[in-house]
Amino acid sequence: MVPARILNQINDKCAEGLALALASSDDGAIMEFQWCNKAFTRITGYGADEVLGQRGTILIGPDLEQGVHLYIIEKLMNWENFSTKGLNNRKNGENYLQRMGWTHLSDPETGDHWWLCSIIELEEERITPAVVQSDQSTIVDQEGYAKTIAKVHRLEKENARLHELARSVAKDANEDALTGLSNRRHFEVELKTWIGNLKAHGTEFAVLYIDLDRFKFVNDTLGHDAGDRLLVSVAHMLRDLTDETDLVARLGGDEFVILKPLGTSALNVSSLADEIVQRMQAPFSFDGKSTACSASVGVAIANAKMEVPEQVVADSDAALYHAKSQGRGRWSFFTEEMHAESIATKQLASDLLLACERREFVSYFQPLIDAQTGRIVCAEALVRWPHPTKGILAPAAFLDTAAHLGILKRIDEIVFAGLSGALSYFDEAGVDLPRVAVNVSAARLADPTFIHDIKSSGIDSKRLTVEILESVYLDRIGDVVRWTIDELDELGVTIALDDFGTGHASVQGLLQIRPAILKIDRHFIQPVVEDAGARSLTASIIGIGKSLGMRVVAEGVESDEHARIVSEMGCDYLQGFYFGKPMSKTDLHDRLLETGGQFWSPELRDVS
Repeated sequence: MVPARILNQINDKCAEGLALALASSDDGAIMEFQWCNKAFTRITGYGADEVLGQRGTILIGPDLEQGVHLYIIEKLMNWENFSTKGLNNRKNGENYLQRMGWTHLSDPETGDHWWLCSIIELEEERITPAVVQSDQSTIVDQEGYAKTIAKVHRLEKENARLHELARSVAKDANEDALTGLSNRRHFEVELKTWIGNLKAHGTEFAVLYIDLDRFKFVNDTLGHDAGDRLLVSVAHMLRDLTDETDLVARLGGDEFVILKPLGTSALNVSSLADEIVQRMQAPFSFDGKSTACSASVGVAIANAKMEVPEQVVADSDAALYHAKSQGRGRWSFFTEEMHAESIATKQLASDLLLACERREFVSYFQPLIDAQTGRIVCAEALVRWPHPTKGILAPAAFLDTAAHLGILKRIDEIVFAGLSGALSYFDEAGVDLPRVAVNVSAARLADPTFIHDIKSSGIDSKRLTVEILESVYLDRIGDVVRWTIDELDELGVTIALDDFGTGHASVQGLLQIRPAILKIDRHFIQPVVEDAGARSLTASIIGIGKSLGMRVVAEGVESDEHARIVSEMGCDYLQGFYFGKPMSKTDLHDRLLETGGQFWSPELRDVS
């Protein structure tokens, strides 16, 4: 640790102007000064209180050449160490010759990025006219003149090159490289200007947030070249539909935004949103192939009555989310209801993060019954969240928000740890629960740490069934998923494919996964009592599973007649509200004690 008395001497005695600025991790050109020494204030003319909290632009005077200014921005954006030499201005406008240096520093503990700026004042360079003492002065003058002319030409070329560089750097700093629209950086700068005009002059404007609905599908099916072509095509369309006074920007990926003056009516804004949606309904073609890629649009108005007009972009994003939730390929205005929903979502996100810290997530259990004996053979563990004020919440109430926060893995870990304790609870009470089953997304299967989480949970792997939920991915199984499935097999974990028959998984996908258990979706099971066609379709699905050596589960069994029909059709296991809704481990414990594990008597008919 350097003693404070040494640091104070650097501050007092160092002749070189030094300052430290904390930089944005996203853009090295965005910074705020946090410290400077006395030499820095003496050279620049700014007091320490005037420097601290200011951006680096405070050091750009009117006499600093534009090319140098843009060179500085380019180097800062790219996190490059560099120095420049040239005329600049003090606070009072006086110009002076300086050498300015920038050195990138980083804090390994916090991850913060810093700039060390150094400024040295140089003596101005003067050219002393040469005194020629020669009888051949005319020849010397002619040679000097020629050299001067050549130097002037070189300087003119260099000046032209610097101007071209300045234009290029300015363009790169403000334009999206692919589409030529404004980029995120330029949009954010312009947005501040528009908000400033709104506050000062009441100039209201609209924000249209645009997102392509099926852009990933285009990339996956036609390739990234096609995706780029589509983005360029959308950019041309947006330019064609907007006015010169509008700002059109690409924020990144397949997200675009438009700033549009409101004028006397919002009708032109709604007409623009409607036209964008209609234009995007047309098919997109690339190399002779055609596909559809609709767009959703969220619209919000920045008006003079807003307490926080900076919220308008987030409002338009909320309207976009609403449009997508209503079926995509449409547009939506931001409403107060969306505002309330946005606040509720933010509160839910905050509660979820706290719930992870407190490990509040628990499992509820739904029995799986042996169709031949009527005894419990397994219980599917379904995550529940005992919310402090809202009570027990099912996954539909929070999983989407949890996925957006990136905490699904954390919730999985909490659930797995709780399962080990639940099995011990049943075992110690002397009740028989042979196995538990857990739902696992395909994305979680692709997580290399998934196997480690199972091993470290303490669960007996031979008493665990993993149910794969997102079978939509099974036909494009990756190496990591294949490795995970092989590891599960080796551990003795049983693999089940959930919701089969919904159209996501093919027989080829089944052959790749090789699940031991096939679960038929409840929508096929529920109509089998009344519908002969449903029975034929269900029988076909059962036949597929049996032909591949799999045991078959019928989900959605809600009556004795349901149970008997699907049992006679060949289902091995039964699951549904007829045998019990998802229940806490205490309730399941009591039910097992009460029934001795016998949930149904196949020999007896329910005549109630």
